[in-house]
Amino acid sequence: MAINEAATLSRRTFVKGSLAGLALAGAAGSALYGCAPKNEEGAKDGGAAGATDEIVWSQCNVNCGGRCVFQWHVKDGKIAYMETDNTGEAEGLQARACLRGRSMRRWVNHPDRLTKPMKRVGKRGEGKFEEISWDEAIDTIAEKLKGVIEKYGNEAVYINYATGMYSATGKTTARLMNVLGGYLGSYADYSTNMMSVAMPYMYGEECTPYDSVYASSASEAEKSDLVLMFGNSPADTRMGGANAVWDFTKVREAGAKIYHIDYRLNETASGHPEEWIPIRTGTDAALVAALAHELIANDQVDLDFLHTYCVGFDEETMPESAKGQNKSYKDYVMGTGYDMVEKTPEWAAPITQIPAERIRSLAAELAAAKAPYIVQGWGPQRHTNGENTARAICLLPCLLGKIGLPGTNTGMREAEPSALVGGIPNGKNPVKASINVYQWLNAVDHGEQMTAKNAGVHGVDQLTTGIKFLWNYAGNCITNQHADINKVHEILQDETKCEFIVVTDTVMTDSAKYADILLPDAMRAEQLNMSTNGYSEFYLGVCVGGPAQEAPGECRPSYDVNAAIADKFGKKDDYTEGRTQEEWVQYLYEEGAKADGDMPSWDDIQKQGLYKRELEPVVGMKDFRDDPAKNPLKTPSGKIEIYSEELDKLAAEWELEDGDAITPIPSFLPGYEGYGSVTEEFPLYCSGFHYKSRTHSSFGFIEELNQACRQQLWINPLDAESRGIAHGDMCAVTSPVGEIRIEAKVTPRIVPGTIGIPQGAWHQAAMDGDRVDTGGCVNTLTTYRPSPLAKGNGVHSIIAQVAKA
Repeated sequence: MAINEAATLSRRTFVKGSLAGLALAGAAGSALYGCAPKNEEGAKDGGAAGATDEIVWSQCNVNCGGRCVFQWHVKDGKIAYMETDNTGEAEGLQARACLRGRSMRRWVNHPDRLTKPMKRVGKRGEGKFEEISWDEAIDTIAEKLKGVIEKYGNEAVYINYATGMYSATGKTTARLMNVLGGYLGSYADYSTNMMSVAMPYMYGEECTPYDSVYASSASEAEKSDLVLMFGNSPADTRMGGANAVWDFTKVREAGAKIYHIDYRLNETASGHPEEWIPIRTGTDAALVAALAHELIANDQVDLDFLHTYCVGFDEETMPESAKGQNKSYKDYVMGTGYDMVEKTPEWAAPITQIPAERIRSLAAELAAAKAPYIVQGWGPQRHTNGENTARAICLLPCLLGKIGLPGTNTGMREAEPSALVGGIPNGKNPVKASINVYQWLNAVDHGEQMTAKNAGVHGVDQLTTGIKFLWNYAGNCITNQHADINKVHEILQDETKCEFIVVTDTVMTDSAKYADILLPDAMRAEQLNMSTNGYSEFYLGVCVGGPAQEAPGECRPSYDVNAAIADKFGKKDDYTEGRTQEEWVQYLYEEGAKADGDMPSWDDIQKQGLYKRELEPVVGMKDFRDDPAKNPLKTPSGKIEIYSEELDKLAAEWELEDGDAITPIPSFLPGYEGYGSVTEEFPLYCSGFHYKSRTHSSFGFIEELNQACRQQLWINPLDAESRGIAHGDMCAVTSPVGEIRIEAKVTPRIVPGTIGIPQGAWHQAAMDGDRVDTGGCVNTLTTYRPSPLAKGNGVHSIIAQVAKA
């Protein structure tokens, strides 16, 4: 069923029950967030009074994954307010924006918008700039880029990870660098780093956290009788009608029993009628081992499945290289493996803080479930032991033999849809070397020392140079969203290491303060924009619209800026292929429509703005389950590898830091600053979590959202009382690397011994003074310690202390 502008305008009932955080809309009032205003009679403008408004379609382009739909109402050339999607049937395909998305108008029209190119006049990070012309900015960037390439080679140029903007034509710096000879590449991402690297060893090299082959649609959970969620809260992370929070609302209404395993009673858990199972942060693999013990001890594992589809469960399924050595997962669990410790519920209870009897009863419920839907968010793997955590959670459905069947899932996050149109192609990168996205700071500091075996370098044995030229477009991962902000600051102060930094953004983020040249970007509302549906599995779509208003000051689209830089190298035609950005949008749309066969024409999509259609659900790994010989996995054995010979080889060959380990089976590893690492000075575990008022750090400067959802430290009453801390007190939180100030939220919704800090708050500290962060940014506290296998951002592993400030 395709939906267009002529479809019914009835709205679906969306937020129900106690998804209370999202119900904030009624309390805050629509005018606060820039939604349709009310006239004197109380009706929304947009009827007769608003009929003369120009309506311009667009989408929320930040990285929550929703891509929810906007209708900009434009008066006198300026965005006056917005409505969201109102096309589709009552319970149909409405891609309606959440409150943070509905505040986008405040971002677009914010008085703090960057409006002119600037160059740094103070120290990096000091935030002191002076305005310059576009000619000077382009000339300076081109000159510095040429100098770095001539002196060090293209491997010295790096494009930093950034997710502040998604659009078909948004990210073109990689294309620019490829026509100029390439750049140091990167792999994985901050969201799914450990899972991205670890899961191919278990499910095959084509397995990614962003597909619909190795995971089931969320709607499959509607057929489940038991949904087990590990650290997965779409009501916090994936709000909006075009996102997974809507999917799980339907699951709840279908009657499935839903359990949430998390160190917090998160917003999703609070909206379901069953049970929150509190767990100490970072100990999920220990829980899985204890559940496995009960399933094995009670003959409740599916041996036929494990022997047919898997390698490494027991001695019978071990590869020849590991036979007779007690290296199987069963040996590990039953106490005959390498550590000779039986992983009973009594063993797991003090580690996880889950009572042994609850572990036993949960194992029994899993064994009795006809269609268990086991799913993990991306929080559990974002620890220093995250690679093993991700694999361990995915092991549970394997033990039960519940993979590839209706109503089940593979342990991965919910399946994500494909897209109807693509983006401007980047072309081929001539530089072979690449690093994990989290390793860029090490590559700045000592890149020449980084190798395949000590730093996970791909493509070459060793880097030839450190990063000397850094691009940063629409991202806050130089500091705010990275780790150990104080360490980043120290390294970037040495301009002999990274010699030049270019930042393009819309407002002065903390990362933007480190720019040598700072460029003002035009927002998607200020240019012709095209984007597709996001993560939600219930529809496919594409939205085309804009500009809704002119960009302020001298803001320019990044595509045009990169074209001007390419021109300085005599490569403009190679970069543009003779197309303007607007012509690329049309070209990409028409190519997608041609391949699809059912999409509207270019003329029609320009008129209607939005195209949607239903998407059929998928069952993860169904083809493999149906015929493993015909559809083998892309692992060495063609099977699910509970034991990986490749990981065993890496463990023997790689140079790991003290305390780090790579294991061939998904055993429980405490991890750096994980379980057992607390001290007298830092007696609490600490973890970050995604927050309703921000998408990572996007929207972090919107005053109204910060008022509605204050930045607060979650602390259990037991931990607060012993420290003399009351609800609302200002607290000092310290870790081995930094200190912040943050208001206390004293609540039993977090396990004792662990504190939680919403991530994404904007760093605010006197970096030439005491460096105490009064903004409450969790990455002031995170140690920069890449994980053992992925070399990724295990930033939810923190030890800390809290005191009343």
